[in-house]
Amino acid sequence: MKMGWKKSLAVGLASVALLAGCGNSGSNNAKKDDGDAGGKPVLKVTADAQWHDFLKENKKDFEKANGCKVEMVDKDMFEALEALQLDGPAGTAPDVLIAPYDRIGILGRTGQLAEVKLNEEAKYDETDKKQVTADGKIYGAPAVIESLVMYYNKDLVEKAPTSFDELEALAKDSRFDFPDEKGKNTGFLAKWTDFYYAYGLLSGYGAHLFGESGTDTSKVGLNSPEAIQGIEYATGWFKNVWPKGMKDVKGAGDFVTQSFIKGKTAAVIAGPWDAKTFKEAGVKYGVAKIPTLKNGQPYKPFAGGKGFVLSNYSKQKELGQKFLDWLTSNDIQQKMYAKLNEVPANENVRASVDKNDELTQAVINTYKDAVPMPNIPEMNEVWAGAENLMFDAASGKQTAKEAANNSVKTIEQAIHEKY
Repeated sequence: MKMGWKKSLAVGLASVALLAGCGNSGSNNAKKDDGDAGGKPVLKVTADAQWHDFLKENKKDFEKANGCKVEMVDKDMFEALEALQLDGPAGTAPDVLIAPYDRIGILGRTGQLAEVKLNEEAKYDETDKKQVTADGKIYGAPAVIESLVMYYNKDLVEKAPTSFDELEALAKDSRFDFPDEKGKNTGFLAKWTDFYYAYGLLSGYGAHLFGESGTDTSKVGLNSPEAIQGIEYATGWFKNVWPKGMKDVKGAGDFVTQSFIKGKTAAVIAGPWDAKTFKEAGVKYGVAKIPTLKNGQPYKPFAGGKGFVLSNYSKQKELGQKFLDWLTSNDIQQKMYAKLNEVPANENVRASVDKNDELTQAVINTYKDAVPMPNIPEMNEVWAGAENLMFDAASGKQTAKEAANNSVKTIEQAIHEKY
């Protein structure tokens, strides 16, 4: 599933002030819902699509072990999270929900989510923990992990490129010369006009967004010397290698996808959610960790994924905690991987998954170097302020330093005005 990182932040920010004011009042106003007709406690759980079906199929064991009833509701993840601010006080909100990591910190800070304890059985690493932590408090149980990966066409290259030197060699291969623009090549493509995709490059060169902690809003590090070095490297691809369509902020993604599908591109940086599209198109593709950068450092994209959270309005917090522990247990995480092919956050299970599944291994290996996305409201200003960062530099209208300085100025001004 594609992580809705921008939508995820945006849907809840308009009402942050309201959330802060009403966050902890739900326990007093919510309708009491202690049990079903048989006297058993009821736990209401909201999930959508395949997650809903998976939990519905497996919840009987939890119900039996805990003498309760788990009521499953099929609802869009973002709609459920957005509705929490109203459904909570009304007593109609679910007890347990699933949320992308970048929403968890915001909802936790505004009182919508209850603090929870991590399942020690899961052996989470520090990146997993940071994804669900805000102001030193834990507001979610990591369920699955995501990261960008590299896809390569096995009919065009014998093995996965492991360095950007190899990707540069592809850009000199005449098989991938772009016929409509002399001197241009599509051997390797990456949607770097989208900041989400470009961040791994900048971070790999040493840039830090909101400081090393990811929460210091006084340090928007997109115009640091390290960030500018990364932007300059990307600019070389835009100006000297890639067709002009790659500079199109809105259309570059489709250009990358179609070029790879049509066999005109040997390697692309994309997300695990793109595998289905490539498979349906009949591409004989492989998946690998994103290659090492020119400076010898790993590409460090945003770490992503989803976790389970407990509503702060819930009357069943103790039972809800037990459900989160069950969801992140070795047994359920193993079943989840087998059924949904989502990469488990549980370290024990992650270490034992199919070693021959290239997509799973690529996500795991890239995730090791990934950077937790800042889970603070101010992140929304980064998406807006950095939207044209690469385009402004790649188009030649501004130098890399000028483009970076302008983006940072826009971001800092927006943060100052709104927060």
